[in-house]
Amino acid sequence: MTIFSLLSVLGGLAIFLYGMALMGEGLEKSSGNQLKSVLENLTSNRLKGVLLGTAVTAIIQSSSATTVMVVGFVNSGVMKLSQSIGIIMGSNIGTTVTAWLLSLVGLESDNIVLQLFKTSNLALITAIVGILLYMVTRDSRKKDIGTIFLGFAILITGMNMMSAAVEPLSEMQEFRDIMLLFANPILGVIVGALLTAIIQSSSASVGMLQALSTTGSVTFGMAFPIILGQNIGTCATAMLSSIGANKNARRAAIVHLCFNIIGTILFLVVFYSVNAMIKFTFVEDSISPVGIATVHTIFNVVATFVMLPFTKQLEKLAYFLIKEEETPDEVQLLDERLLATPAIAIGECKKVANQMAELAKDTLFLSMDLLVSYSEAGAKTILENEELIDDYEDKLGSYLVKVSQKHLGTVDSHEVSQLLHSIGDFERIADHACNLLTTAEEIHTKRIIFSENARHELEIASAAIREIIENTTDVFVHDDVVKAKNIEPLEQVIDNIKRELKTRHIERLKNNECTMEMGFIFTDIVTNYERVADHCSNVAVCLIQVAEDSFKTHEYLNYVKSHGENLFDELYREYMKKYNI
Repeated sequence: MTIFSLLSVLGGLAIFLYGMALMGEGLEKSSGNQLKSVLENLTSNRLKGVLLGTAVTAIIQSSSATTVMVVGFVNSGVMKLSQSIGIIMGSNIGTTVTAWLLSLVGLESDNIVLQLFKTSNLALITAIVGILLYMVTRDSRKKDIGTIFLGFAILITGMNMMSAAVEPLSEMQEFRDIMLLFANPILGVIVGALLTAIIQSSSASVGMLQALSTTGSVTFGMAFPIILGQNIGTCATAMLSSIGANKNARRAAIVHLCFNIIGTILFLVVFYSVNAMIKFTFVEDSISPVGIATVHTIFNVVATFVMLPFTKQLEKLAYFLIKEEETPDEVQLLDERLLATPAIAIGECKKVANQMAELAKDTLFLSMDLLVSYSEAGAKTILENEELIDDYEDKLGSYLVKVSQKHLGTVDSHEVSQLLHSIGDFERIADHACNLLTTAEEIHTKRIIFSENARHELEIASAAIREIIENTTDVFVHDDVVKAKNIEPLEQVIDNIKRELKTRHIERLKNNECTMEMGFIFTDIVTNYERVADHCSNVAVCLIQVAEDSFKTHEYLNYVKSHGENLFDELYREYMKKYNI
């Protein structure tokens, strides 16, 4: 084997890995929203967990990525360790899909239909379809599908390069002697594990073995322990990702490793024990790419369902290997491991942003209550909440910027932009809650009592603010575009209330019905209310504009206000009647 043959193998592997990454990226983008919704339906049911792990891995084409994602979920507290075990098991089954795709490399037939599925022809067909979808259409979803086809074409091309490069090896006695060493099961397992750990992909190492099998020099007895070892090697990525994570996240990575080691030991003991008794004749036969895919699938499916009833014991083993400490690990708000799968990372950002929105609403309502009935406990809670909301904004903002730097589809990109816009508005709402707290403290300290008319006016304004913030939070949490169109008419009514209240306040000043000091406090309350309504409008309009694939917020508001719409006018009149001063 010359240096150029070695370069062909390594180059083919590089092209193979790039094609796999490209295909996985396209699959993730095209199914990102479905992937998020699937993972939101987390369950403690073990079988459903296996199916979930299988489906997710089949979608993103990487058991390592799925396991790293699971480690991130456990670390951030989204998923319990017990929930993660079934998903980890299922990820091993999902990764077998790639091996079956690669098994087409050995397809030979005179049938024209089957010839189309021969890898050399299939790579050309998928490349043509992929480039047409990617370059001709402007639809982002079709471009993502084009990326999947292109990735598959590149993956197959890399596989064919490796197969062609190793073909001369079948005639080399030295190569056959080396392959005979792998008939030793222990050595085979070690080589499979090391190779997979180095290239960080069991699919790629299985692909390399399938390429070698095309030489006819790889027997079942050689391939079997290597395939088992490849499953152990794929645990390296998750183990590395768990460094620095909390204990439960490290336990999730340990479960993955223990599951594959135990499965490998069981298979080795059973297979070689039975072989010693009845002597399998096929052990010395050459194995094909299809045979490797078959063994890979049988091992992962059987190992999963044999060990599925023992998930509790696996969990106990993980707790035994990684002991509890007296002080629990701090749960991280957002885990950077999830950035490897942007669709999932965005889903977690949305959940955290929803918590932030609810907290901002509760904080504002509490500050409004303190205007009427002040308490030190309430004041302390508001200040604590405001600090927490600031922390939410800092962490979410930084995390979303990192997500935005990934390759995102149009839908995911718009969602990131919407979240970045909205969390700033919710943070400002919490700031206005603190402003109202300052006003409430002044009212309480100076024992200020508003006139009956002023109190009545503030009650109406407060009711309008409560409705708009309640609706805005609901709209944001549920992504309700229809209900979002109710916000702007109410915001316009609140603007009118502010102007009317200031006018009436000036009249009371002229008639000596209130003092200048009371007037300042009254005006501060009304101004903060009006600005809260503005931020509610920003959140709703941003959601509407994202749904319409546009970010022309000011143009939208100007159009609604100047031209009017039937729904807007109707709602505006209803709110004016409801909050008539």
